[in-house]
Amino acid sequence: MSMPQIRTIASRDNPLLVRLRKLAGDPAAYRKFGEVWIEGEHLCSAFAQRGGVAAQAVITDEGWQTPALRAIAGTAVSVAVIPAALMAGLSTLESPAPLCFALPWTGVGELDPHAASVVLDRLQDAGNVGNILRSASAFGFTQVIAIKGTAALWSPKVLRAGMGAHFALRLIEVASDEAVAGLQVPMLATSSHAARAIHEARLPWPCAWVMGHEGKGVSPTLGQRCAESLRIPQPGGEESLNVAAAAAVCLYESARQRA
Repeated sequence: MSMPQIRTIASRDNPLLVRLRKLAGDPAAYRKFGEVWIEGEHLCSAFAQRGGVAAQAVITDEGWQTPALRAIAGTAVSVAVIPAALMAGLSTLESPAPLCFALPWTGVGELDPHAASVVLDRLQDAGNVGNILRSASAFGFTQVIAIKGTAALWSPKVLRAGMGAHFALRLIEVASDEAVAGLQVPMLATSSHAARAIHEARLPWPCAWVMGHEGKGVSPTLGQRCAESLRIPQPGGEESLNVAAAAAVCLYESARQRA
């Protein structure tokens, strides 16, 4: 592995920092710049451990003196060492992390028609989206398809909630309902009115679970494509589950039956 280019930056007006502030400041800026901004040791380490090479590492003076952080930063092509005060101007966190990466965006993605998948139908909450990505990776699903209207998959909030799951998944972004028709695996949905409970059904593998909008649920178009809708029993009497919790139940049950 070649050594990174290392430079020290002390000016807020440095062109690199000006560009990175724009990248970090807009949740969807990665689509314009072709780069993704990630913050913190955990995310940067998760990316590097999967063989990813960041175009740019940014690390504070203090972080550069920490061997573990210095080693992670050293996996990038270029390293900028900056004062903590300048990092505060880049960070989207209340307590700025000492290490950040700008890494190449992989684009909107290409659908694998045979992959075990999760379809996100216009989910609005970034935390829900990130948590579902994390559950997908944990339970052996390899592809997540975000229908247009879903929170930006590579936005800082989704990345933080995903805890590194992004780097283990094939991500298809801003897909149309018609694009989902390319899936060659059975699609499943949940409904509180379904006759069969999820644990009573023999779940196909691989499959694609469709998780609907927090308030409106799965769109009629996608619902018609589903092989079956299943009910998650709620003996406590709640009307519905949070969509991220519902997704975790569904993906776990698929993994349990597969095992």
